[in-house]
Amino acid sequence: MKAVIMAGGEGTRLRPQTSNLPKPMLPLVGRPMMEHIISLLRRHGITDIVVTVAFLPNAIRSYFGNGSELGVRMVYATEETPLGTAGSVRNARDELTERFLVISGDVLTDINLTSLIEFHEKNSALATLALCAVENPLEFGIVITREDGSIERFLEKPGWGQVFSDTINTGIYVLEPEIFDVIPEGRAVDFSSEVFPTVLEAGGPLFGYVADGYWEDVGTTAAYLKAHEDILDGKVEVDISGFELAPGVYLGKGSSVDPAARLDSPAFIGENCTIDQEAVIGAYTTLGANTRVSERAELSHSVIGENSYIGQAARVEGSVLGRACDLRHGARCEPGSVVGEGCLIGANAELRGGVKVYPYKVVEAGAQVQSSIVWESGGTRTLFGREGVRGIVNVDISPELAVRLAKAWASSLEKGSVITTSRDTSRAARVLKRALMVGCNSVGVNVTDLEVATIPVTRHHIRTRGTQGGLTVRLSPDDPQSVAIRFFDSDGLDLSESEQRRIERLYHREEFRRVTAGDIGDIDFSPRALEHYTADVVDAFDLPNASRRDLKLVLDLSYGAASFVMPNLLSKVKADVLSINPYAQTPGMISVDRVSSAARVVQSVRGSGADLGAVIDAGGEHLTLVDGTGRILTDDEALMVFLDLMTAGDQPVRVALPATVSYRAYELCASRGAEVITTALSSSRLMEAAASGGVTYAADQDGGFIFPDFLPSFDGAAALVKLIALLGRSGESLAQVATRVPEIAIMRTEVETPFEQKGLVMRTLMEQLAEEDSELVLIDGIKVLSPTGWVLVVPDPEEPTTHVWAEGADRADSERLSSGYVERLRQILSGGG
Repeated sequence: MKAVIMAGGEGTRLRPQTSNLPKPMLPLVGRPMMEHIISLLRRHGITDIVVTVAFLPNAIRSYFGNGSELGVRMVYATEETPLGTAGSVRNARDELTERFLVISGDVLTDINLTSLIEFHEKNSALATLALCAVENPLEFGIVITREDGSIERFLEKPGWGQVFSDTINTGIYVLEPEIFDVIPEGRAVDFSSEVFPTVLEAGGPLFGYVADGYWEDVGTTAAYLKAHEDILDGKVEVDISGFELAPGVYLGKGSSVDPAARLDSPAFIGENCTIDQEAVIGAYTTLGANTRVSERAELSHSVIGENSYIGQAARVEGSVLGRACDLRHGARCEPGSVVGEGCLIGANAELRGGVKVYPYKVVEAGAQVQSSIVWESGGTRTLFGREGVRGIVNVDISPELAVRLAKAWASSLEKGSVITTSRDTSRAARVLKRALMVGCNSVGVNVTDLEVATIPVTRHHIRTRGTQGGLTVRLSPDDPQSVAIRFFDSDGLDLSESEQRRIERLYHREEFRRVTAGDIGDIDFSPRALEHYTADVVDAFDLPNASRRDLKLVLDLSYGAASFVMPNLLSKVKADVLSINPYAQTPGMISVDRVSSAARVVQSVRGSGADLGAVIDAGGEHLTLVDGTGRILTDDEALMVFLDLMTAGDQPVRVALPATVSYRAYELCASRGAEVITTALSSSRLMEAAASGGVTYAADQDGGFIFPDFLPSFDGAAALVKLIALLGRSGESLAQVATRVPEIAIMRTEVETPFEQKGLVMRTLMEQLAEEDSELVLIDGIKVLSPTGWVLVVPDPEEPTTHVWAEGADRADSERLSSGYVERLRQILSGGG
């Protein structure tokens, strides 16, 4: 039987280690990763190997040759252009006339290949995929199988709401040559996203084998360090050269260790290394061949490339150094730093955590390097969250980070594009916005600056003035020490999750566009943005004909930029308005939370006899309502009020609502012939649905309302004037409409769930529900329908929690449903599931 080793990957996430070395050639305890794969194949009797190569193929060919030194026969198939996983294997079709095995050359594994092949033969499969349970399945393709091992469903790199299992595709396959019938020739083709789904749809014999043993996708620096730790801990079966000087301490041939040096277990020292007196080789340290560690140097939890020099009193902790690195006296590498091949780190220089130094760079003596020295980049694992890029000012979010972030985003746009920027009134937002503007200009993108503006005004300017995107910066309303940077696409909508991931990749790699001096971007201003916004709101909602002149309104503007917007809008409504906090003020200096603001509005509504009250948050996106009796409407009740008014006419209505909305909303829409589009919980998904066409109303359950006829995104000011217009046409008061809203008894609960157990929890819950034959909806998370309501279980994408939403016939029923599933999740987490 033959094997195909796929060795064409560039390993971009491992740069700078892979800047001039193919990923399969990265060393693991002194040997290239691919050599460990060849050893695994040989242990299972597979000695006839085809290697697919693309990136720096000569580095692989020159090391392995024909494979005879390793006891195997090797031939090579070269991709002239990228062909994808399946395309690269098809490129070697002439060598693969019988059953064959496919495996990546850049993973660490000891999976029992013999058992995998026997399982394939037993089931007469066309293709058998080796599967493995992992703690965090988000970065992999999830495979869902039936009891007999046949594959039921594929999920490619899902979000947490789509995680129904934790068994992932390892990229190890046993295939029959007939598989080539479904692999097109001459273009890039992927096994997991194209070939296997095609076979599954055609009903072909496609099986998944859940393999025992170890498997690790060595795709990041953290994973690379972990792979070494796991080898030294004996968690994976690989060949470690050298002899055991002490338990867990491996010493290569020709190496010398001074008696006054200290070696902690476990550790690996390659061939011909020299360890001087008082040097400390701490636990989980790996030294490549021909490395010298000078006296009083200290190393721990690090991988040092071959032919490197570690000077006197140098310190390396939790870092990776490429081959032929030179650290001079007193140099220091903090955890997470990565140094590429051939770099010189001068005496007493410091590389701060997370810094990446690309090959053949020189860091001068005494330098304190806090950002990468690169032509590409590195950075934190995840940038984007629910509120964009958020963090503490000058700690998590610095001007330096803002420049790099803007360069990454703007590099994804065409050179010469124009984007819109805005901010709140805070000095932190001002300085960070300037840094973001500099980053955009530096890669050839022009900026139209609105200065202080609400988020909806910013979105509106992008849509109506044809800019290619936008960004806004503002302090977080719940933490005046934190700031949020939000990016918008050319439609003024939040960036999609895929676009966020793309920007993160550019940021981490620092793949920024470089432009000539003449192509540097420009900055101008748009002084009439508010006028255009106001005019479009008036036209969209036909305010002159819909407003009531006798309307009395109490309005809290939360010291936000909406204080610039509302005077113009309210002048068109001609209402009698009592404004609270009607001027812009830096958020955080005065309390502006929605609860306390609504309480102040209640007092004013009752004291003045107003028809309604409202609170618009500082960002201008969210609206809280108070009716004429002084009752604060919950966000769910406000959603239903708008839904009642929007569906009251004879015209067909189409609404978009998140999966957690009350079933009362569905009942109301059904009774009035309105169509409901159910979306995932994220704001970006709701906005995408609102912008898809034909939708007249959308809302979340946090005071966000969308009227796509004007703007397919949250807008508190527009929602308020739309409400005034709807009430004017109906002739009713807000209190009258609110009395028709049934009681909403939705319960929200959180269950603490470590990230590494989220996949297990969702898989186990899916298995239990399948056995119970429960009726499920899998739009976002697992939604279980019951005779009296529903329960939704969805992992949080950012926090170590799982959310449980439940709605029953009444509050007691909701509490019963919620507590039942909370207890079920806790049992799974405790191992009793």
